[in-house]
This record gives sequence, C-alpha cells and structure tokens, in this order.
Amino acid sequence: MMPPGLQWYWRADFFNELGPELGEAFLKYGSSIPTPLSQMHLYPITGAAARPGNEDTPWAYRDAKYAGVIVGVDPDPANAEKITRWTREYWEATHPHSAGGAYSNFMMEEGQERVKASFKHNFSRLLDIKRKYDPANFFSVNQNINPNGSGS
Repeated sequence: MMPPGLQWYWRADFFNELGPELGEAFLKYGSSIPTPLSQMHLYPITGAAARPGNEDTPWAYRDAKYAGVIVGVDPDPANAEKITRWTREYWEATHPHSAGGAYSNFMMEEGQERVKASFKHNFSRLLDIKRKYDPANFFSVNQNINPNGSGS
C-alpha cells in the first residue's frame, strides 16, 4: 500500500472501551496530522481473533475490543522528528485509557517492559521457552524476549 523508502514511527495499544476522553484525543491528533501519510488505525477484535482464551496463545489481549496503531509517515528524513513527536504525543494522550499492551507487530523498539506488558501473564511462559531454546538470544530483533529477562 505504501512505497518503499518512507520514514515511519509507530506506537500502539489495545483498548477495552472507546470513551469520550479517547474521542477527544482522536479528534485532536487526527485533525492535526503532521504529514499527509500519517495516520491512526483502529481495528475491532472480533470473530476468530477473539475466540481463543487469553492463555491459549501468547497473545494475552484477546478480550480487548480494539487494537489501535498510530503511525507517523513521511518520505522526507527531515520530517522524522515531526512524525515521531506527533506519534508519541498522540500515544501519550491515549495510552492512559488503554488496556496496557499492544499488538507486537505494531510496536517499535520500546523496551522490555513494554514487551512484558504486551504479553501480560503469558510473558513468563515465553521467557521459559526463550531460555530453553535460545539462551544465547540469537533471535533478538523486533520485540525481543531477552532470556536474561532484562534489556531488549
């Protein structure tokens, strides 16, 4: 959908409710996108995605009602700070109303605490698997589960 070579900055959360405070933030930041390609997506979590239990797979937010992702996008590297600032401010305005974690494919390198929050109670099981099968942390890109339980 988008051409290669764009500057991107992402932040995301799961939401259980879309109350008035979120509506105000969506209106404020959605009305002030920093570049024409910047955007916010809100996906309902329904159907097959919501059927398994929160402990049946690593994804611990199947009971959340929505997955949201805020994306600052622009082709010009000179706008990297602008799209990053807008995305962070938007996320900071909406995050207090979130369920706490985010879909990991909608996250950037946000640190181990954010990874833990996104897997919730399933993190310890994933950490045990990581320690058993990848103790040297060879597979360590994206939202890494560090076998030492800290860092990224």
